[in-house]
Amino acid sequence: MSRAAERLKLLINHLDRSPAAIRAASTSAQTFSYSSHPQRLRYSFDTDLLTPDQRLFYEENGFVLIKNLVSEEDIDKFRKEFERICRQEVKVPGLVVMRDVAIVKSEFIPDQKAVSKLQDFQEDPELFRYCTLPQILKYVECFTGPNIMAMHTMLINKPPDAGKKTSRHPMHQDLHYFPFRPTDRIVCSWTAMEKVNRQNGCLVVLPGTHTGTLKEHDYPEWQGGVNKMYHGVRDYDSQHPRVHLEMEKGDTVFFHPLLIHGSGMNQTQGFRKAISCHYASADCYYIDVKGTTQENIEKEVKEIAARKYAVGDEITFQDTWAVRGRLVQGERVSL
Repeated sequence: MSRAAERLKLLINHLDRSPAAIRAASTSAQTFSYSSHPQRLRYSFDTDLLTPDQRLFYEENGFVLIKNLVSEEDIDKFRKEFERICRQEVKVPGLVVMRDVAIVKSEFIPDQKAVSKLQDFQEDPELFRYCTLPQILKYVECFTGPNIMAMHTMLINKPPDAGKKTSRHPMHQDLHYFPFRPTDRIVCSWTAMEKVNRQNGCLVVLPGTHTGTLKEHDYPEWQGGVNKMYHGVRDYDSQHPRVHLEMEKGDTVFFHPLLIHGSGMNQTQGFRKAISCHYASADCYYIDVKGTTQENIEKEVKEIAARKYAVGDEITFQDTWAVRGRLVQGERVSL
């Protein structure tokens, strides 16, 4: 029997097993029983990398966690580059530096509001190197296919909470921000740059919510204030089982853009760092979000872009994404 035939037989055996017998892969953040098994694998491709258990876990839950994927050496280099940017030793075109609304003292520059996030670092060679790491792209290809665009980049620096709970990130779906489809060919890679746990505000996910639809988002009504662009899902089942993704330095979680997720307060004295990239198949295409729940984020993004680049209404939501996207593997087909 050929290797491909053996793998197909193994996969069919998994699909034919009783749901209670199927368990999460060992690389996952937590072990779950499956309530039902999918009739076909919709969310991933067989590239001989993910095991059948890992594919089934992603199918059911919308995420998969891979241990120790990014080296300590690489993470330390990303951290040093982040420090250089905070100290304003380097200027990065297009970079968005976000600061927490309630934090006065920065990590590297005294008496300035803390940098809580770097966004759109595609023009910084060192940070963007994260998006091109071969070990990351091997997993990304399982979800996007071989033609891969890096569309959205972030380095998150969750500050110690100042008592107003502004270090929280509301529960949301990443697809709310993206005017491109198909949804299932988009994936986020999120790597812990240090130990991440419930105390310093790890990711919280609602397993299985990736099988739903895009929900309406807006700013939550929090008394302590909400950071810019931190939209949250207006209506979701608050009783839905939650998983706290506690991770070690270098661990990486890949998750679907409809998966509802967020993060809690950082209740420690240190800053919690992670680096991430949203990828999409280069075969994806842009959509018009007018008349949809995404109109509010389109309006906000266009206003920010108009102020930053001194342009008028001629800039479109699609334009703001097209200039950020970078081909990292294969051919740039559509995006």
